[in-house]
Amino acid sequence: MTNPHGIDLNADLGEGFGVWRLGDDDALLAVVTSANVACGFHAGDPATMRRVCAGAAAAGVAVGAQVSYRDLAGFGRRFIDVDPAELADDVLYQLAALDGIARSVGTRVSYVKPHGALYNAAVTHEGQAAAVVDAVLAFDRRLPLLGLPGSALLRSAEAAGLRPVPEGFADRGYTPGGRLVPRRSPGALVEEPATVAARAVRMAADGVVEAVDGTALLMPVESICVHGDTPGAAAIARAVRAALTGAGIALRPFSG
Repeated sequence: MTNPHGIDLNADLGEGFGVWRLGDDDALLAVVTSANVACGFHAGDPATMRRVCAGAAAAGVAVGAQVSYRDLAGFGRRFIDVDPAELADDVLYQLAALDGIARSVGTRVSYVKPHGALYNAAVTHEGQAAAVVDAVLAFDRRLPLLGLPGSALLRSAEAAGLRPVPEGFADRGYTPGGRLVPRRSPGALVEEPATVAARAVRMAADGVVEAVDGTALLMPVESICVHGDTPGAAAIARAVRAALTGAGIALRPFSG
C-alpha cells in the first residue's frame, strides 16, 4: 500500500571545497525535500555552506548537518578510531558552524546525519554512535537523527530521547544482513535512473528493498537518500521524485 504519510527525499550537498566542485547542488535543491550539507570536515567550506543554505532556504528545502570524521583528504570515507569524547566535540563543532551560517540566511539546521565512514561505523560501534548522540544532545535535543534502520546510532538516539529517523538508500546496494555494500565491492552503487526510482517507490510504499543477492529486506523508512556525488545524480533524483509522485506518494521533509 502507498505510504499515506508521504516520504522525505534527501541528498548530500555542499561537498565541494574551495575551487573544487562536486555535484550539481542547484539542480538537486530543485528536487529534494532535505539537504544534508557538508560541514567542513570531509568537504565543504564557509562559502559553500552559506551558498547551499541560502539555496535551500529559497527552495523551501530542510537543512541537515552532514557531520563527519575530520578527514578532508579521504572525503570522510576512512574509519578513524577517534576517542568518543573527541568525536562528540568534533560533531558539536560542525553542528554549531552550520547552524550559525544557516541562520544568517534565514533557515536553520533541522536534523543531523553522519557521513560516510562515520555513518557506517555508527551502525555497530556503540561508542561512536553514543558520541554523535551526545553532541546532538549538547546542541539541541529537538534535532532528529538520521541513520540506518536497526543501527546502534538509532538505538542510542531513541534511548536518549532523540527522534530516530530510519533512512533508505535508493542508489546503494544492500547486503543480505541489511548493511550497505562497501563502496569498493561489486554492487555497491545502483546508477540506472529507472532502477533507482523503482527501488525508491518500493521502499516508500512497501518498506522493502532488494539486497544484492535478491533477498527482500524489510526496510521501513521515513527518508530516502540519493547521493549527490553519483554520476548523473540530478537526473537520478528527478526520476525518483517523478516515480514517487506518480505512485501517489507525497514528498515532504520528515523534519517539517
